[in-house]
Amino acid sequence: TLPASARLPDARALIGEEAYFVVHAPRQTGKTTGLRALAQELTAEGRYAAVYLTCEAGEVAQDDYAAAQRAVLANLRRSAEDLPPELRPGPF
Repeated sequence: TLPASARLPDARALIGEEAYFVVHAPRQTGKTTGLRALAQELTAEGRYAAVYLTCEAGEVAQDDYAAAQRAVLANLRRSAEDLPPELRPGPF
């Protein structure tokens, strides 16, 4: 079985270049699993504080952009709790 982070072979180089990238693939192909594993590996290496974040929580707010923003930020706060204490961001 292919390790989860190996499913995103170019991601590390792009991250090192501080570039953006998009992961696009059919359903059930390991996108979420690969991104979560990559975030865990990057954090464990100590150079980055990486979290997996989805913006799907904001979808329920529809056109209420302030509510959508609050929902996404709440998810980001929860995801940041998984970081080692010394890497967690301050309040936002």
